[in-house]
Amino acid sequence: MATMSPTPGGPTPGSPTTGHATAALPAASHDGSYIDWPAIIAGAVLATTISIVLFTFGSGIGLSMTSLEAGEGVSLRWLTIAAGIWFVWVTISSFSAGGYLAGRMRRRFGDATEDESDTRDGAHGVMVWATGALLGVFMATAGLGGALGITASATGAAAGGAASVMAESGDYLTDRLLRGADVPPETRDEVTTILARSVAEGEVAPEDRAYLIQLAAAQTGTDPAEVEARIDAVLADLEQARLAAVEAAERARIAGVIAAFVLAATMLVSAGAAYFAAVMGGNHRDNNVAFRYVAATRRR
Repeated sequence: MATMSPTPGGPTPGSPTTGHATAALPAASHDGSYIDWPAIIAGAVLATTISIVLFTFGSGIGLSMTSLEAGEGVSLRWLTIAAGIWFVWVTISSFSAGGYLAGRMRRRFGDATEDESDTRDGAHGVMVWATGALLGVFMATAGLGGALGITASATGAAAGGAASVMAESGDYLTDRLLRGADVPPETRDEVTTILARSVAEGEVAPEDRAYLIQLAAAQTGTDPAEVEARIDAVLADLEQARLAAVEAAERARIAGVIAAFVLAATMLVSAGAAYFAAVMGGNHRDNNVAFRYVAATRRR
């Protein structure tokens, strides 16, 4: 006995038509292009808008979880984990919504089988994902660049850790060495430069050490042995600060690598979510399924 093949635009096996769906809409004629850009742009705008709203809402939640008081609020580690989970959920959900809208709004052409129609719907979902990603780059260049550039900035921070330490506390450390003396500005700058170079190189050159002892003893009128002890203490503090800066930069580098992998994985998963959501939207379009029935089915 001959079997009847499904007509284009008709209900597919397993589609949610029982009790709620009406007659399927007729397929449009082919106009020379299978890419329905209005549907793609609409889906991308929806995905971008949803993500902006949810990210703004998430920022408010994050601010409510922090506190300037020591020991209050959520720790930085847990706040970072919560922010990462929120980012993954918002990104996937936003692109799923945009993909569904594009699949639902795409015009169905009569020259496609059901499998081909699903593929075209899914392709529109992927295009929503690509367009939305580009919109996100243009609208949040600073935020995205910060996420992707953590590794590079952390490496630079590690390389210039000693210079950063000297820039922040150079005056204080120089004062410790020349305490009690009215030293000209050029002499202070010279001492600061010698200390910074010594820490960056990991050791003090013998001639620099002798010069600092002679200079500090002459300026402060202090015994050279006491000046030498002062120099050793200052250099030890500087070395500790440099090691702390390098360790912090290494932690930031590792966090940057993890963030980059999470970002890439989330975007790939979002592409798949947009594809399958668009296929679902196309099936609901072909079977004329009202969205309120989809929501009711989900609740049940």
